[in-house]
Amino acid sequence: MKRTSVSLALLSVMALPAVASPQIDDVIEVTATRTSVPQSAIPATVSVITGDEIRSQLNVAQSLSDILGNMIPAFSPSRQKLTSSGETLRGRNPLYLIDGIPQSNPLRNGSRAAYTIDPFMIERVEVIHGASAIQGMGASGGIINIVTKSAESGPTHEVNAGVTASPEAFSDSLTYQTGYLFRQNADDWQTVLGVQLKETGMYVDGNGQLIGVDGVQGDTMDSRSYDVFAKIGYTIDSNQSLQFMFNRFDMAGNGDYRGVDGDRAAGIPATSLEQGVEGDSPENEVITSSLTYQHQSLLNADLNWQLFFQDFSALYGGGRYGTFQDPAFGDNLFDQSRNDSRKYGSRLTMNWQDVANSPLGITAGLDFLNDTTFQELAQTGRKWVPDTEFVNWAPYAQARYQLGDLNLSAGVRYEYGKLKVDDFTTLYSYNSTFVEGGDPSFNELLHNIGAVYQISDGWRVYASYSEGFSMPDVGRVLRGISEPGLTVSSFLDLQPVIADNQEVGVEYSADALTFSASYFTSDSDLGARLQADADGIYTVKRERTEIDGLEINASYMLSADTRFSVSYADTDGEFDSNGDNTVDQKLSGRNIAPRRMNVTWQQSWSDMLLTRLQYSKLFDRDAPAGNSINDFDGYHTLNATATLDTLDAGTFTLGIENLMDEFYFTYYAQSVGGDNRNFAGRGRTVTLSWQYGW
Repeated sequence: MKRTSVSLALLSVMALPAVASPQIDDVIEVTATRTSVPQSAIPATVSVITGDEIRSQLNVAQSLSDILGNMIPAFSPSRQKLTSSGETLRGRNPLYLIDGIPQSNPLRNGSRAAYTIDPFMIERVEVIHGASAIQGMGASGGIINIVTKSAESGPTHEVNAGVTASPEAFSDSLTYQTGYLFRQNADDWQTVLGVQLKETGMYVDGNGQLIGVDGVQGDTMDSRSYDVFAKIGYTIDSNQSLQFMFNRFDMAGNGDYRGVDGDRAAGIPATSLEQGVEGDSPENEVITSSLTYQHQSLLNADLNWQLFFQDFSALYGGGRYGTFQDPAFGDNLFDQSRNDSRKYGSRLTMNWQDVANSPLGITAGLDFLNDTTFQELAQTGRKWVPDTEFVNWAPYAQARYQLGDLNLSAGVRYEYGKLKVDDFTTLYSYNSTFVEGGDPSFNELLHNIGAVYQISDGWRVYASYSEGFSMPDVGRVLRGISEPGLTVSSFLDLQPVIADNQEVGVEYSADALTFSASYFTSDSDLGARLQADADGIYTVKRERTEIDGLEINASYMLSADTRFSVSYADTDGEFDSNGDNTVDQKLSGRNIAPRRMNVTWQQSWSDMLLTRLQYSKLFDRDAPAGNSINDFDGYHTLNATATLDTLDAGTFTLGIENLMDEFYFTYYAQSVGGDNRNFAGRGRTVTLSWQYGW
């Protein structure tokens, strides 16, 4: 994984040619930034997970969420389920993007944004740590920008196939996948067409038991998925180009297994029994598309204008929860929820370099977003969250200036948002409370400033301040209203979350050794903490929150064939529990990841054979006082891959996840989940994959 530095002052999302380089003086062009500047000028960190690393990780991971959990210590460990709920970056929710198109659903965060594209279609993933002032809504924890594959010169074809299974339960765990990708760059046209199919079996823990199916959030095991992808570009002339991108992703459970509750106090994991489930199987259906126009010389600037559209539907598992009960539909009612969100918008960027022949660069633009969201109870057609529309306009400007070895950057982003909600009535379980609709609006001016000083050819130090903007999961707030006489326009909990992010860091780069360390704080006067009720259904608590943490990364090339890497992250946070504007209680595992260290050995044995061994250690973490059952005991895993690149037969990769077959309970199970979610992690799992191109 390449770690490069990209200014929080420059973060955003337009499709640019991408080249990530670890060299200090190289120009970085990352699609999560709207301009290109030398690394020595910019004061923050982005981790780039390359295409080769993604393909290698897919042999010891089952999803993008697993890959992020394996490779980014500041990212929470994956839940290994069809949900990213509780998976945070630096203690806050990150904004997921595909080629700059937002995948997260800020009005009703259903926590499925990590499952909107198959990894086969991904060229690389850019993870930007910390709140982004220039990005806008949703990036209070950082940005996870998924860059899709692009056209290559001449027609190329790529096929892949793979099988995955646990030796302890081969037939139940058998997983297989296959896909095809076509790429061509001919004359003025650039074309990418792809399809991927996957059938996933059950997961098996370190004791040889089938891991429990998450009947509420949904599961990636016992599922089937497909992805259809297209990207077509046209070069109009030497200065202008157009590009259209389309992706359709669908993942649905098979419904062949049901969960059996465990016992947290007794250390008994939740397991699965082969038996059909009630209701419809959980599913993700997502369409993402964009049209991008680029002009390299308009008003002496580079213009990039992207129009995008996303249609998102997520069906969850069900139950006979008290929240779902209503005498009008009978007793002991079973129901399940579905989130639907439709987004469209525009992102306009203009870049001016070397203004008036000076070392001044300016980036300016205008972003627009329209998001319409609702949540319904699918079996009875009741609206749990009413139709909610959010309209957001955001002009911004950014300046960069170089003064010798000192590089400065500063900018502002003005956020105007309006929420539109009609009159509605909450569910029976919330006293069928009538709520008067309204259209409250918000105005926020977000600032950022950063400085970098180049001490020598190898050393540099930086400091930055940036503000991030996000909504506090409006749907959760609205659906939980039980107090009569409230109106949407005056309800305090609809105010946005503003995260103040401060960071200082140092970096060193030499021929064999690279090293970086950073310390950050992230504070919100009016945060958005989630707290579960007796049914395990979360509501939003608006409280002051303070988060801080440390990240360290180092990599050493022992020789041209041998590389050792180590990374470490420690994040902590507190919230104000009594309203006195002073934090006094620890944030739980639902919000904060444990301390984590990754150690990796990568060895090239020949031109054909490459191996990778990764050790991951998650350290103990005590829960807030009075919740000792949520203490995290920690665990460690060891993953191994071996890749054989033949000349004629393609590339074969053998991967073994959890090589030592360690039995452990996942971080979420230990720190948050109840008996029905007391899930163990995956035990030893073997994957054999093949990839061939011509």
